[in-house]
Amino acid sequence: MWIYDLRTNKHFTLKTNPLKREDLDEFVKVYNPANRNKRKATWSSDRPDGRWRVYDYDKLIARDKASLDIFWLKDESLADSENLPPPAEIARDIIEDLEAALEQFRLIVANLAAPNGAVDGNT
Repeated sequence: MWIYDLRTNKHFTLKTNPLKREDLDEFVKVYNPANRNKRKATWSSDRPDGRWRVYDYDKLIARDKASLDIFWLKDESLADSENLPPPAEIARDIIEDLEAALEQFRLIVANLAAPNGAVDGNT
């Protein structure tokens, strides 16, 4: 099973740093949909920062409850607390994410409440 780790050491937010198409360029390249047989891992013991690697079925099934919550990259923010942003910045990011999520829920509620599924801007 091939796995690409896009979450470790990446920090995407809904407003200030949203996921963009170019953030997926490396994945698209290594996924190689045109010729799956020529896929090559970017991770190895010599290159421990590679985001693309393959796992054998036997190793995956042997994991606790066959968990697919897999990571191998060193999370730089956990290695040294000096790398963490200031608490105020973390709090602002949390507020931003919550506000964006709340806006999404408002749109969903408006969509559900509108006749025939038409979006109604009043919530």
